[in-house]
Formats: sequence, C-alpha cells, structure tokens
Amino acid sequence: MNVSPVLALAGLAAIGLLVTRLPPVPWRHVTSLDLVIAAGGPLVLLGLVLGPGIELINRPVLGGLAPVAALAIGWIGAAFGARFEWRYARRIGRITWLLAGLSALTALAAVTLGAWLLGRVVPALASAWTPRLPALLTLGAVAAASGPEAVALIARAVGIRKSLARAFSLAAALETACGALVFTLPLALHRAHPLGGHAALGWLAWLVLTAGSGALVGTVFLGLTRQLAERANVGLVLLATLLFGAGVGYAAELSPFLVCALAVALIVSASPRRHAVRRVLADWEPLIYAIFLVTVGTLLTLPTLWLLVAVAALAAARAAAKWAALRYGSVALRLDGCARNAGLGTVAQGGVAIAMGLNFVIVYGDGGAGSGGALLTTIVLGVAAAQLAGPPLITLALRRPAASRAAPAAPAAAAPLRPAAPSAELSGNAPADWPR
Repeated sequence: MNVSPVLALAGLAAIGLLVTRLPPVPWRHVTSLDLVIAAGGPLVLLGLVLGPGIELINRPVLGGLAPVAALAIGWIGAAFGARFEWRYARRIGRITWLLAGLSALTALAAVTLGAWLLGRVVPALASAWTPRLPALLTLGAVAAASGPEAVALIARAVGIRKSLARAFSLAAALETACGALVFTLPLALHRAHPLGGHAALGWLAWLVLTAGSGALVGTVFLGLTRQLAERANVGLVLLATLLFGAGVGYAAELSPFLVCALAVALIVSASPRRHAVRRVLADWEPLIYAIFLVTVGTLLTLPTLWLLVAVAALAAARAAAKWAALRYGSVALRLDGCARNAGLGTVAQGGVAIAMGLNFVIVYGDGGAGSGGALLTTIVLGVAAAQLAGPPLITLALRRPAASRAAPAAPAAAAPLRPAAPSAELSGNAPADWPR
C-alpha cells in the first residue's frame, strides 16, 4: 500500500493528539507490566502493526519522515539537556561523577564485549548488527545510559521516599550523560574520510562541530528571546530553535539528540526564561513521545530468533556490571555508607536509549533499511527488559544486609502511575550524593 508521507505524518499526529487526550489508567496493584504500559509500550506495538504488520507505513514512507524523526530525537535530547543547568550541575561532587562514570563504563565494556562474543558464536547476530564496529559501540553506549524519568517513575511506584528517588534519578542522569558521550564514537565513524587520515582526529573534529552547533542553536534562542516582551510566549521560539537544531544535526550527519541537548543546557543555564522553556518541553512531551514511539515500532524487525536470546544475555550482563561497579567501586573508595546493591537502582531505561537507536538507524540504516532495524529491535527489547526488571531491582538496591536489618516496617503505599513530570533541574535541593 502506497501512502503519502504527508498523510502518514498526519496520521501519526492524530495518534499523538489522541494519546494526550486519554485519561490516566488507575492501577490498584502496580506491576512491572503496568510500568511498561505507562512508558508507552502499546504505542510501540501499534507502530509494529502499522509498519511490518499491515505495511501501511513502509520503508519509503519512513525515509520521507526521517526529518520528523530527527525532530523527535532532538526534542528528547532537549528534555534531557534541560536537566543540566550549570548552577546545579557544578555542585555535584567528584565522587558522584566518578561512581556514575565507573558504572557507565563497566556496563559499556560488559555489553560491548558480550555482543562481540555473541556475534562470533552466532553468525546470524553478526549479520544483523552491521556495520560491525559502530553497532557494537552503539549497543555499549545504550547500555551505559540509564533513564532518569523511568527511574523516578519506578521509584515513585514502589513507594521510595523522595530524597532517595532524587538520588537515583541524579545517578541515572549522570550515567546517561556518559552514554551520550560514548555514542559520539559510532556516529563519528560514519564519516568516510577522517581528518588527516586519523580516526581520533576525525572524532574530535566531529565532537567540536557538534558542540559548536549546540552552542549556535542555544545562542540563537537567547538572542531571539531578548527581543521579546517579558510576558511573551516562548513556545514558538523554542519550537523554531529545536527545528533548527534538529535540522542541523540531521543535515550535517551529526546527532539531533546531542545538538539539542547541548543547546537547551546552554539555554537553561543562561536564560531568565528557563522555567518557561521547561514548561513548554513538558507540555509538548506526550505528543512528541507518541509520534516517536509509533515511528520506532514501524522500524522493528526480527531477522533471527537468536536476537531474543541476545537481548536476555546482554540485559543480564548490563545489570551484573552495574551492580559490580558500585559494589566494589564503593569499597575501593571507602564509601561505607553506600548501599551494597545501589548499582541496581539505575537499571531502568527510557526514551533516551531508544532515541540513540533511532539516531543510529537514521545515520546507518537509511530510514530503516538493512541492519538498522535489527539493532533498533535489540535496543527496544532491552529497554523493555530493563523496565520489567526495574521494580524488583530498585527494591533489592535498598535492601540492607541481614546483620543490620531492623524490624520490618509497614510497606509504603504505591503511588498512582502518572506521566513522569520532568524535574526542574538536575538535582534541585537534594544533596549530590550516591544512593545510600
């Protein structure tokens, strides 16, 4: 069936608007499956039906919608970048950064090595994850990233107190920043001619160009808003700015996610309209996420059943690596107050990880053709596995050893599931410390 990209875009917009009008579903007993549903799992399944199922949205149509997908990726990057307001980010202690980096790098190494070994043992996986090196690095970068909003939603659902929930969300945000930095490597490898014949110099040039583009986009917003009246609505200016940033990232083969994240991090650090910017990002987030998740679902493919085995193995390796990094890293740093299983509290992932996978598809898969869909399927299933395992793992992360366990307290009532409200800053009034 041949559908015009314009009609496909109109249909996606209609689905997004419908989703924003649906009332929240009241769950009496919160389960892991409920959390996957609240995170948008049904929208991914809808995209799977519209795409591979009935082929209403096929590959040529998706190729025409690539700029729209780039805007969605940029919007998710902007929402993430809004967390990193400079006056709060600079208060984070070096130990916190060190533990977050250790956790992210350990997960990166475990998943990258595991994916390489699986590709050697099962040739079908090696054929699915191509081009080889960029695909392995992307899987590692996604494993390093966490989901600040997903972690906060799960912490609230299982009844963890606000201070601990903020600490876990902070840790997840720092790990995701590390994953986003690693993700620059596979994107930079896409350039055919590295600077001076050296891949390292080519990566540095790509990184400088991305940072410069983010600074340019943020400066454009700051310049435009200075000309507006104090009470003027900044929504259209922000939308135009993110369109510009996502377009630069897409056209220059950079990363819409990184360009918009850096731009908004600059905006919330320098603009007096930072609260209005966050409000606009939050108001438009349900519509953007709905379009984004349906688009992701249309790109999914399962070239081999070994992919399901690989997802389970890589998810287990990631969780074990994060646990070991915090367990033994805190011992090496002599952090006696750090919970032994604290690394399990940031296993949950969300839209940032999927946005990285979709960015890979745009760069390497030419709108989903070839191997890009298989890698995106691996990432989406891995995120779903992390969401399912999130509640029991975050509960285990706070469990104390039997020797120091006090009398059991009454279980906290689970909070109702609602769309996670974006935090006003990276770590508002909470101390910059690891979960204890």
